[in-house]
Amino acid sequence: MTTTPSAPPVLDSRQRGDARAVAVAHQPSAVPVARRTITADVSSRVDEELAHEVSVVVSELLGNALRHARPDDSGRVLLRWQVRGDVVDVEVTDGGSASEVRPQRPSPLATSGRGLRIVRSLAHEWGVTEDEEGRRTVWAALGGPTKRRHPVA
Repeated sequence: MTTTPSAPPVLDSRQRGDARAVAVAHQPSAVPVARRTITADVSSRVDEELAHEVSVVVSELLGNALRHARPDDSGRVLLRWQVRGDVVDVEVTDGGSASEVRPQRPSPLATSGRGLRIVRSLAHEWGVTEDEEGRRTVWAALGGPTKRRHPVA
């Protein structure tokens, strides 16, 4: 994992229609900042339980991107989300990794390795896409089915 102590956790933020995005530094301090950002936004638009589930899923997806993947070419990881009625689509895009994204089967005493199982249990659906440049996007739809044919803008 790349760490840059002097870099701010949130490098860029933008909004287009209902879609929101934040580019975060590839460092652990970005996770709580991004989690608070998305939670503050969705809390005013969905019920409390769904907002909490979104917070947990974002923590897991960003944590995985920081632990297991490279940043994109600009040294960041991109978090995007969109609220559509009672459904929240979340995406985390990183620079890719040689490892496959799949839920693990940790031993009962393991202190890690449950992140994608948590995502799978909270999300209505989730998946992984990769582009031609090797960037990987892990996405989840919470609260109902997504319209994955149209990625978050």
